[in-house]
Amino acid sequence: MDDHPPLPDEDALTLPAAWRRKLHPRCGGLPGPAFPVDDAAPARARALIGKPGGPVEAIAPDKSGAPDLAEAALRHLAGDPDPVGAAAVAAVAVLDFTLVRADAPYETFIDSWIIERGLPFAACAVVELARTTGQRAGKDGPWKGGWAGVNRGLHGLGPGSPADGLRKVRGLLAAADEEVHAEAVERLAAHRDGWEARWLVSYLAPTRRDWVEECCAAPIVKGRPSGLHALALASLGTPAQLAAPYPAIGLHFGGASIDVLATMADGIGPGLLPFLLEQLDGRYLDAEDRRRVARTIALLPSDEALRALLDRRDHKYLKAELGDALKRFPVRALRLLAETGEDALLEEHVRTSPGVVAALPGLPDGVRAAVEKAAATSTRVPEAPAGAVPAILAAPPWESPFLPVVAGLAPPEGELRWRDGEHADWLGTDVGSVGAPPSGDAEALARAIREGGARSMAPVVHGPEDLVRPLLAGWKGYDRYDTGKWMRRVIARYGLDGLPPALHVAKKNRMRITLLAPFLHADVALLMAGRLGGSDYDAERWYDRHGFDTVPYLVPAALGKAKTARRSAARALRHLDRADPGRRRAIVDAARAAHRDEAAAAVEGLLAAHPVETGETVPPKPPGWADPAVLPQVLLRGGGQALPAAATAHLVGLLALPSPYGLDTVREACDPASLAEFGWALFQKWQDAAAPSKEGWALVQLGRTGDDTTVRRLTPIIRAWPGDGRHAYAVTGLEVLTGIGSDVALMHLHGIAQKVRFQGIKREAQRRMRQVADRLGLSTDQLADRIVPAFGLDGDGAMTLDYGPRRFTVGFDEALRPVVADEGGKPRKSLPKPGAKDDPALAPAAYQAFADLKKDVRAVAADLLRRLEGAMVAQRRWTPAEFGEYVVGHPLVRHVARRLVWFAQDGDAVISFRVAEDRTYADVGDDLVEVPEHAVIGLAHPVQLGDALGAWSEVFADYEILQPFPQLGRAVHALTGAERDGGRLERFEHLKVPLGTVVGLVGRGWEIGAPQDAGVQEWISRRVPGNRHVVIDLEPGIYAGELAASGDHQTLKTVWLGAEPSAYRYRSNKGAPLRFGDLDDVTASEILADLTRLAGAAV
Repeated sequence: MDDHPPLPDEDALTLPAAWRRKLHPRCGGLPGPAFPVDDAAPARARALIGKPGGPVEAIAPDKSGAPDLAEAALRHLAGDPDPVGAAAVAAVAVLDFTLVRADAPYETFIDSWIIERGLPFAACAVVELARTTGQRAGKDGPWKGGWAGVNRGLHGLGPGSPADGLRKVRGLLAAADEEVHAEAVERLAAHRDGWEARWLVSYLAPTRRDWVEECCAAPIVKGRPSGLHALALASLGTPAQLAAPYPAIGLHFGGASIDVLATMADGIGPGLLPFLLEQLDGRYLDAEDRRRVARTIALLPSDEALRALLDRRDHKYLKAELGDALKRFPVRALRLLAETGEDALLEEHVRTSPGVVAALPGLPDGVRAAVEKAAATSTRVPEAPAGAVPAILAAPPWESPFLPVVAGLAPPEGELRWRDGEHADWLGTDVGSVGAPPSGDAEALARAIREGGARSMAPVVHGPEDLVRPLLAGWKGYDRYDTGKWMRRVIARYGLDGLPPALHVAKKNRMRITLLAPFLHADVALLMAGRLGGSDYDAERWYDRHGFDTVPYLVPAALGKAKTARRSAARALRHLDRADPGRRRAIVDAARAAHRDEAAAAVEGLLAAHPVETGETVPPKPPGWADPAVLPQVLLRGGGQALPAAATAHLVGLLALPSPYGLDTVREACDPASLAEFGWALFQKWQDAAAPSKEGWALVQLGRTGDDTTVRRLTPIIRAWPGDGRHAYAVTGLEVLTGIGSDVALMHLHGIAQKVRFQGIKREAQRRMRQVADRLGLSTDQLADRIVPAFGLDGDGAMTLDYGPRRFTVGFDEALRPVVADEGGKPRKSLPKPGAKDDPALAPAAYQAFADLKKDVRAVAADLLRRLEGAMVAQRRWTPAEFGEYVVGHPLVRHVARRLVWFAQDGDAVISFRVAEDRTYADVGDDLVEVPEHAVIGLAHPVQLGDALGAWSEVFADYEILQPFPQLGRAVHALTGAERDGGRLERFEHLKVPLGTVVGLVGRGWEIGAPQDAGVQEWISRRVPGNRHVVIDLEPGIYAGELAASGDHQTLKTVWLGAEPSAYRYRSNKGAPLRFGDLDDVTASEILADLTRLAGAAV
């Protein structure tokens, strides 16, 4: 017996249900949605036409732009029906727009034609209606009488136009019997007079290929209406027609809609692929358009379409559709994956699509062999028995939540709580924009309120209280630009009776929620509760205003059975609670006072439970890419068993929660490396799906599952994201690094904080480093010392890598290059690859560990050298204990420390030294140096070494010590006497310097100024001790984010010392003038070195 379901027909186009609902059907094509016809339409149409004083009565041929159409309308009204006249009447009738639906003004007439005249008549009439417009006397607005006319002119075919009627008629024609369809096509032939009309008719009758070909062959006319192009594309039936002038315009912003793409796929079939690929990479589509185009490609049932997805699997939008396409066409995928050698995808496909084995006998021998090999290698670790699965994954709380229910509770009556003077203020609101009603007749006022809309405002605002008050319960208010004003008077005047319209308006427009501020009522409490937790601060302000008095109104819903109200009320109670014992007691007491002990106990239990346990927080529905079948297994500790598929699905749910829950239990039970690999696979699947923001939890969860390998993989992506317009994802990536929190994670976070192309993410990384440092009571420099990982190196700076039958020792030389030796101490060029005799588990793991170590040390080395050179320039100091532990005592840092000159200062006593190989300190004469306990240690700048500079240079030359950055050979510069006494360095002013050289200062601690007018950054500055800034004014300045537009050179207009960075003309004149002579000699030398570098590049 075959346990597998039958395979789908992979040569037939199958559209998703949501796409079928948008389809424009055609005869012989896919079935589309139902198009209901309203039986009451004829009566409504007659009422519209016959309305006394309405526009149809006022048709005047002599004032019409097209008198012949007006005459046709009058003939139609006189009992001589024809499609042209019927269309003209409808075009005039809708001039009184207060009587028809704004989104479908013509629907009544089209349904009426179908019922009374038949589908062929309606088809001809709707073509005429699409190119007939009504005219009227006076300006736009409600119909107020006068004359009405008819003109020839094609509508814009967007929403609210005859386009909806065209689609309905096309759908009904596609479903009609053969005789009716044939009659309609025959009658439509008489309505093809003109370029637009021929396209409209071809849209209704796309099976008349000769008509479509005629349209395609015609040149494009000017002044074509919006919307017609979409109907033209929906008329096509062959790939060749896509090259015709009008279709070849292609898709533009917003034009790649589901209805157009679905209809084109239905009409043209797989031959649509080249057109779609061209549009996908074109210039005129937005992101959503491109996603829909990619989705259409994935729906096409052809080898070429699937191969296009495979060949372009790195494409941002196509890769998101590949997984669904492989599932949609499992046998085709099996064959193409085997043919193209996509082994990893093939293994995954075989594992996740067991039903495809039924196709094996029909596959070519080579393909079948590849599939059988993939099936053999897709072995899985045995699943753990139920008892070995962590309880939270076997039965997660959201499957059977704790739901305290207390029946029979009702909220108190509502009231208004006005602040001092607030009621009078609202009652006195100026409502001059709402004039008095045109009539004081009570019946007319009441009718206007009952009918609602714009005409109801004046009666409500100005009408007599005894007439208005009873009608407010059924009045829905009216929202326009000034509703926030005049509704205040309504509320102040009518109190609680004004709540129903105020609620309706606030639900319709979030900006109107402030109208509910004084109401203390259950309906308001639940509405506000639903808006907590987002960016709607007015909801928070409402709860801050009413405080614990809201509890009695929330408790019945929080302990009730209605799911949505329950969740909202519980969220509000937690907002009031804030995990504060005192506040919780106040909430419970308020619940007891308003209701009873049982309700108070239930509320207390609700607040004590986690929102996941009560069903308030539930995981989102997992996307297809998070199917456990396409993800690696999660091994339990010991590695012999794996989580079952159901438990893995629950793990995905846990990871998708907005805040961590239950993961400590999961981490205790699961193999850490396996869990990290699973989390990374989830992240990769999310990326392959085009990284949808609504499923951004796939990035966040890396902070809960990740390890150092995750950090190494993620950091380059974080660095690149801002350049792809994904700054927000990069910021979240920094959160992940902080969440992982290992030394390696913090090392990479620090690396981003120190050097990255994008200033926004750099500043964010610096902020997070400061937060970590503050939490530990350290400076950021001290933290940077502490997060340099030891990487498992022993006290001698070495580690042993175990291959099983053989072992290797790895250390590092003074340049932090790896040094490998075998067990006998014999040096090797590099670590050998694992061989056949090595342990199959230990050797590959050791080899990978060595590869990771090399990468990490390279990253550490680059950052360490930048940091130490910066410490020399900034004159940072270490305590002897810090220096001994984090510099000399560190197995990597000590190698760099030995190649530099240091000094210790104890009061006025200063001595310079180097770190010897045995980690002792030696002075310039190689004598042992003892650093006093209370001294401070720093990196010596050549300015500070004075006469000892030459001697130290000789020592380093004798010992052949190469320095990691310029120290002893560093250029030294000094200010002139005049420069010391002044606040400008005029010798560097008016130099014309290449732009790249100026921008290069950023890598040396300078910052480009904030954008000013037109986005121009007018200066570059560097902070110096004393919270002062050396500033260089630039001409013409740098365009923010547009270096290419900033010219090839910048002129250094003014070089000056200021209290804060700005353009020189905006400098602060407060306080005594700043002098360059107040800078210490090291800072002055470094500033002059940077400026000298600019001068050397000047033209």
